[in-house]
Amino acid sequence: MAFRRLLVILLVSSATADELPIVKPRALRPGDTIGFVAPAGPLDEQRMNLARKRLEERGFKVTQAEDIYRSHDYLAGSDARRAEELMAAFRDDDIDAIFPGTGGYGVMRMLSGLDFTVIRQHPKVLIGFSDITALHIALNTRAGLVTFHSPNPMWGLGSEDYLTPLAERWFWRALLAKKYDNANPLADYLISPTGPPPYPAPHVIHGGVARGAIIGGNLSLVSALVGTPYEPVTTGKILLLEDVGEAPYRVDRMLCTLKLAGLLDNLSGAILGQFTRRENEDTEGEEITINEVLDEYFAPLGIPVVRGFPLGHVRDNVTLPLGVECELNAERGEVRVLESPVVLKQQ
Repeated sequence: MAFRRLLVILLVSSATADELPIVKPRALRPGDTIGFVAPAGPLDEQRMNLARKRLEERGFKVTQAEDIYRSHDYLAGSDARRAEELMAAFRDDDIDAIFPGTGGYGVMRMLSGLDFTVIRQHPKVLIGFSDITALHIALNTRAGLVTFHSPNPMWGLGSEDYLTPLAERWFWRALLAKKYDNANPLADYLISPTGPPPYPAPHVIHGGVARGAIIGGNLSLVSALVGTPYEPVTTGKILLLEDVGEAPYRVDRMLCTLKLAGLLDNLSGAILGQFTRRENEDTEGEEITINEVLDEYFAPLGIPVVRGFPLGHVRDNVTLPLGVECELNAERGEVRVLESPVVLKQQ
């Protein structure tokens, strides 16, 4: 055991992101313990309690820190406290999965307080979207951990209307061990607009079939990590992007950042989710749409790209595993997961 821990330390400290082998979390089963954490914005107690109730009805146990509803302006506590809470959840062998309550803002501020060697030694399911993108990318590049871009306790599991049938199907399909207890565990791991349940087919920016691990999430966070020690490695990957409340010119600027940094140069493909606007946004006078901006950047790449995939700050927020081999069929608007993102037992 001591030798294995030393090997993990050497791998994390010396390998580049491309060289670091992936590590998969253990699949979830009823009876497992889920840890709620608050690494970004403050949590809504009513929504979190509803999410807890629903998870417990499925047979899971839920635990959380006594001060989880702490608040410091737009943050759920100090950077040090939020990093400490997350690390405690990874270190605790009684916790099987980590569910950040919400995004918002703040994850980037506490990345330097994480111990990626410890995280790699204790691989666990970690879910979320929006600001949690910073965690997804950092854990991918610095710990090689497979994580899940998905709904979270406050927005989905704890929403008054719960998850839509589409979001629910793929959330539990990704995480539950029982879905892999058969002779062909990946046979039905195909997210397709033909259902079930159906969704509108994504728009094809460029056709073809792409293979590679998916990386990315919220465009604002992907762009903000450029030039940091946590910058995503995109070569040979399928880039995932979505966002909310961003005007076309701001989407343009963030995509330009990715382009100038070379992060669009060697992609295998791209999945562009929902780029939604907030209800009170003033869009009058905009001379170009976000879709036109996306087309301008991605059409010339000559790789398989779709936009309008059911994912992002929308109720139909499909769960995708980050870090394992997937296949994007752009013409069909389909994503097939080619490699199980979880293991049936702790390795």
